[in-house]
Amino acid sequence: VGDRCYEKGMYEAAKLLYSNVSNFARLASTLVHLGEYQAAVDNSRKASSTRTWKEVCFACVDGQEFHLAQLCGLHIVIHADELEELMCYYQDRGYFEELILMLEAALGLERAHMGMFTELAILYSKFKPQKTLEHLELFWSRVNIPKVLRAAEQAHLWAELVFLYDKYEEYDNAVLTMMSHPTEAWKEGQFKDIITKVANVELCYRALQFYLDYKPLLINDLLLVLSPRLDHTRTVSFFSKDAMQHAAESRDAELTQKLLQWFLEEGKRECFAASLFTCYDLLRPDVVLELAWRHNLVDLAMPYFIQVMREYLSKVDRLDALDSLHKQEEHVTEPAPLMFDFDGHE
Repeated sequence: VGDRCYEKGMYEAAKLLYSNVSNFARLASTLVHLGEYQAAVDNSRKASSTRTWKEVCFACVDGQEFHLAQLCGLHIVIHADELEELMCYYQDRGYFEELILMLEAALGLERAHMGMFTELAILYSKFKPQKTLEHLELFWSRVNIPKVLRAAEQAHLWAELVFLYDKYEEYDNAVLTMMSHPTEAWKEGQFKDIITKVANVELCYRALQFYLDYKPLLINDLLLVLSPRLDHTRTVSFFSKDAMQHAAESRDAELTQKLLQWFLEEGKRECFAASLFTCYDLLRPDVVLELAWRHNLVDLAMPYFIQVMREYLSKVDRLDALDSLHKQEEHVTEPAPLMFDFDGHE
């Protein structure tokens, strides 16, 4: 009879009948229709049924009784297979803040599971990014890291992304993220700790260039931690190349000459030869010739001298051509003026 009254919408009668037979689940559903949300929550507790908790929770959400909805929700979120439906119900109606509050309250439950920590992290990344890193620092071991990584990347939370890559032992990606987004993600201590763990040694050399561009005053500190993994010959060449580029961009002839001398003093013949072309227009040929002669490198410098000679000859040829043109102009005979007599005849 109670069920027939319920189906006919006779909720007051159904309420009396369900109360008499202690059918708490049906009574909770009936109370929801009557708008008696607190009583519905009380009877849901007695019914102790996930289905009943969901029904009452959703009704409370629709009635914007969020405190009561949260009480019901705490009995639902502990079931991993029910979490998605509950979250969708809140999110489809735009109640993100209320959903976050409910999950925050649920983290302390004895039956809290990975899904709860993961979904809260994703919600933070979307709606409260300032709380994401703190949450991850506390609960990184209890979240689904790959899933949160995707959310952090979509939200452009670079510091959080580095933190997760580090915990997930994806050190190469952590370093790449810090170098790509230094303003938000780079931290000196963290970078030096992670760079020593990367699998791809090429990242060490990229890190050197990154420091030269971004933090040149800290390059020595980086070299100290990277020295066991670097090829010293390649590293020296790397810095020699950078020095040549810097000298060329400086447009300082004196600095360029000093760099050439340093290369020769250190026995870096290839760097000396490369500098002749990188800094070509800043070098004096007489200085280059003297240095090459003193260090028995005339053969190595010969391509440079060939290029210089070609340019000089081209200039001389142009000057000769101009000189010839001027002489031809000087020898051009001016036309004689026409003379007329008084009768107007030529």
